[in-house]
Amino acid sequence: MTCKAACFSALFLISCVVFAQSAALPAQPAPAPANVTADVGPQVREFQKIEDAWSDAINQRDQYALELVLSPLFVDVSASGDITTRNQQLAQLITGEDKTVHLEQRVVTVRLLGDTAVANGTYVLHHKTASATVDEKGVFTHVYEKMRAGWVCVNSQRTMLREDGPNGKKKKQATDAELPFHIPLFSKTDKKDQ
Repeated sequence: MTCKAACFSALFLISCVVFAQSAALPAQPAPAPANVTADVGPQVREFQKIEDAWSDAINQRDQYALELVLSPLFVDVSASGDITTRNQQLAQLITGEDKTVHLEQRVVTVRLLGDTAVANGTYVLHHKTASATVDEKGVFTHVYEKMRAGWVCVNSQRTMLREDGPNGKKKKQATDAELPFHIPLFSKTDKKDQ
């Protein structure tokens, strides 16, 4: 018997044994579909309280409350790409250059990884720009670290949601490709020549 034939017969024999064992097992009923409810879990409620404390500290210009929520190692990446630390955030809060700042945050999901937690959600940040006041809407990812008896945020990333232009007009798509993926090996003219 050749090596190929021996491998094939061994593989066939193993397949038969696995099939026989699976047939001998009693059939397990299919799991019932999970009921979808509007109730949020205890982790989401816990982190919503933390996000509310953060929002209240910003809205009420409360330096001490903000210090309790942000880790000394905190780094924030805003939707515009500005990177700030905890001390810079506190300085902005104290100087109060923008009196119209108002923040609302809603937690959607929380994932716990030991003493680290990742909270994702939505936010609305009301602030002024050079020309007018704006409501910036987007999503956030906050990374928390368990410290002493509570959680402190060590990293914040915000992403602004793109809105449609005036009168509901959508922006023109950047490409005219027929399919979402385009392989530039052959162009339309190359296909006609073949």
